[in-house]
Formats: sequence, C-alpha cells, structure tokens
Amino acid sequence: MSTTRHTPPEPPPVGGILWSIAGDIRSVLALPAATAMQVAHPGVGAGVDQHSAFRTDPWGRGERSLQSVQLWVYGGERAAREGRRLRTAHEPIRGVDAHGRPYHALDPALYAWVHATAFPAYLHAQRYLGRRPFTGAEERQLYAELLRVGRILGLEDRDMPGTVEEFWPYYRRVLREELEATAVVRELVAADAPLPPPAAPLPRAAWPLLRPLFNRFRAFLTAGLMPPDAREAIGLPWTAARERRLRRFGLAVRVVVPLLPERWRYLPIAREARRAARRRTP
Repeated sequence: MSTTRHTPPEPPPVGGILWSIAGDIRSVLALPAATAMQVAHPGVGAGVDQHSAFRTDPWGRGERSLQSVQLWVYGGERAAREGRRLRTAHEPIRGVDAHGRPYHALDPALYAWVHATAFPAYLHAQRYLGRRPFTGAEERQLYAELLRVGRILGLEDRDMPGTVEEFWPYYRRVLREELEATAVVRELVAADAPLPPPAAPLPRAAWPLLRPLFNRFRAFLTAGLMPPDAREAIGLPWTAARERRLRRFGLAVRVVVPLLPERWRYLPIAREARRAARRRTP
C-alpha cells in the first residue's frame, strides 16, 4: 500500500466506524487508558514529562487533545491541516529518557505507537461501553480507518502494520519489550495526584473535596478500560471486585448514553459534522 503525498490524505469515511464512535462522549471515558498506554513507552513518557503542560494545565491540554482528535475524523479539509500543525508542534520535542536514551517525538516508532494505542483501546472499551463487541469485519474496518488517520498525522505506510493480523505481533512486542510504569503513568493512577482545579467556578470551589474522588475515578477507568495484557505489562493492579464494578458501570453507560439526544451524546465538532453530513444527504 503506497501513499501519494501530492494530494492531502483523506479522513475516515462519513458513516464509518470512527464516524460513529470517535465523537461519542463514551470515547472520553476510554481516553485515560489510551493515554496511559502511550506514556508507558519511556520515550513518549519522557516527552510528556519534560515538555507537556499535563501538570500545570491538564484541563486545557485535555480539551485541545479532544479537539485535535475530532478534527482528524470529522474535520474534512481541516483534518490534514491539523495533522501538519501537530507535526510542527512536536518537532522541537526531544531529549533524553529515564534510561539515558535520546528520543524525538517525531521518531516514527514513538509517533506510531501513540497512534497505534487507539486500536486496542477502542476494542477493549467497546466490550464494556458499547452495545456489543465489534465483529471481526468491524475490527478490520476500524483498523483500516485508523490507518487513514495515521496518514493525516504524517505517518508513512511503513510506520504502521498494514493489517490487523500484522498489528497484534507488533503490539505484543511493544508490550513485552518497551512498556513500563513510567513516572507519568504513576501520576495518572495516583490517588493523591496534585491535579489543579478546572476553570469552572463550581468545581473549582469544591475542588478540595472533588479532587480525591476524581483521581480515584480516573485511576479506576485508566486501569479498567486498558486491555488486560497492557495493564499487566505496565504493572497496574486490578481485582475481581474492581472488574465487577466496571461491568456495572459499563452497563449503566450502555443503557443511558444511547438514550441521550445527539447534542448531548456527541462532542461539538463531531455533532456539527454529523449535522452537516445529513444536510448534504438527499
């Protein structure tokens, strides 16, 4: 499969799997697990640790990340422009990781791993938060759509496994040989993480009481919605009691979210794109 660079890469198709799930509010619940898998790679973790605003402005960083992801899928002509902006923003991110090894954010191995985590994270979250697990055909379609997103991000075809069958050996090798409980992962699952308050007045006023609850909930979702093999590779604890709680939580989400109107169920960029697509459809 070759990529032609004379024309901008196209985003995933309207009506595809990512069109349905990437802007659904349930995708926000799966983000902590995917993020932890990304920063469990020492090179990625070092870049976030040394260059990111995740400690000083986690809410703003999270909002910007969500908007970027939405543009990759729902942005139309803006998708490729957002991909170029991201590469420009990541160009100066370089340094030395905790093992003394140099890293650069645009190293294809690191950049591809950050994107690759979306596939197992989506599959695992779907088992708890979706109506049913994806079929084999849907898994292949989802992976093909993620490869299209990879091209938007500037990844070459050789940087990512070309098929689902090629993906799993690559994924298991990274789990076995690369991942660890980096400093950033430990902060993401810490019950006493010094998370600053959000900007909204009400949660800010109550933040001393809300922060421990939020940290515990974030740690619960991070470990619970992470694929078990990744959770084991990183060394995150999980118990049968937590699994039962996660299944009850997932059942509530599966019942409630599909009943919500679209303006509440989908994030803003996704919602507007879906409306625009309906207006274009005879």
